[in-house]
Amino acid sequence: MTDWASPRPLALKIVATLAIAAVLLWAGWITRSVLMDEPPRIVTVRLAETIGEFIDEAARADADSATVQAASLAYLQAAELAVADMGKDGRVVLVAEAVLAGAAEDATPELEARIAVKLETEAQP
Repeated sequence: MTDWASPRPLALKIVATLAIAAVLLWAGWITRSVLMDEPPRIVTVRLAETIGEFIDEAARADADSATVQAASLAYLQAAELAVADMGKDGRVVLVAEAVLAGAAEDATPELEARIAVKLETEAQP
């Protein structure tokens, strides 16, 4: 009878080699992902201007002070939530009045649209 060498050491070597290859491929993929990651997109919003326009419109409106105060509070809360939502998709949102942002993209129209949507959804029962 011939004495066959046990296949177990060979199988262990193959599994170990495949595991090392898998770890090296994974490490390469992670390294590539980290190095190729796009820098965050920086946008600015003219928040003071947007709020100022609302306050001007509220001052011109023929409404009692309690109504204006409630509307102003709702608008400020909607503005705060809108700015927070804008930053959730990886963007950095800077308030234009507070920084010198240079050529950063102006996202004020998007902010105003988000505020309007939030105010509409609040107004609906």
